Amino acid sequence: MMKYFHRQVQLWGEDTQRGLQDKKIAIIGCGGLGSSLAFALGASGIGEIHLIDFDEVSVHNIHRQIAFKTGDEDKKKCEVVKDVIEARCPFVKAIAHDDTFESFSKKNIKVDLIIDATDNLPTRAKINEYSKEVNTPWLYGSVEAWNGQVCFFDKASFDVFKISNKTPAGIAAPIVMHIASLQANLALRYLAGLKIKKDYLYYLFFDDEGELITQKFGLPTT
Repeated sequence: MMKYFHRQVQLWGEDTQRGLQDKKIAIIGCGGLGSSLAFALGASGIGEIHLIDFDEVSVHNIHRQIAFKTGDEDKKKCEVVKDVIEARCPFVKAIAHDDTFESFSKKNIKVDLIIDATDNLPTRAKINEYSKEVNTPWLYGSVEAWNGQVCFFDKASFDVFKISNKTPAGIAAPIVMHIASLQANLALRYLAGLKIKKDYLYYLFFDDEGELITQKFGLPTT
């Protein structure tokens, strides 16, 4: 196992790497963000990854959802991502849940971290409510056009956002991977016991001149 994770072991040692095998996470959504998150965290040594998505692969998904390829149309996203994760890393157990988040939450599966990879605010509100009930932190991520947001929610609440059913605009594929990468880095640092900034919203966007701008906001905590 240590040979597989050699470059990570150089960062934090064998004990921390072994500790990741005891960690369990849930990725809510297996589309754009979920695909990239699964690639990154599925090959990092997290012991158990629950994948929650009730949708099927469509041809218009493939350009920005890296777990899928032409020919995967009409297959369940969670099942395809599960197979991709386990094929890449023999040290991870992936469990596919063909469910809504609400249905999954009723299974009472205990995890160390919940990661949002959805595409709508009402579901994120439900994730926030559930995380408070079970006292488990969650990682928010969203993308639209050329911008995205990331936040590790611990004491703060998603109630600070206006909950609506707004339909997102078009999305560029690279920003999806970029935001998922930021989420994955925060998740991995947290699960490895390293410091992270909690309850802090990162907002990234390209301005009209093509410059990448990062803004940071502290969120009120309860």
